Amino acid sequence: MSFIKKIQQPLFWKNVAKVAIPFFVLVTIISLFMNSWRDIFAGDFEIVNQTNFADGKWVRFWGIKVVLSFIYGVWVTNKKMK
Repeated sequence: MSFIKKIQQPLFWKNVAKVAIPFFVLVTIISLFMNSWRDIFAGDFEIVNQTNFADGKWVRFWGIKVVLSFIYGVWVTNKKMK
């Protein structure tokens, strides 16, 4: 089945969500730990906020992860759906 026909099916988008949401959560957790693991374990969430989210950094932080998760979800679902 072609990609265009697959994306017209509601099941395709349900499967994209099933793949993309857990991937998004995992990537977010890994990213936070990579950027601020010392501050997270120290319980200093103000520094975590300043490092990752303050002054408009949240747009880049969340935007990259949302786009990456969506693309990954579509790719995996397209590969696995017959």
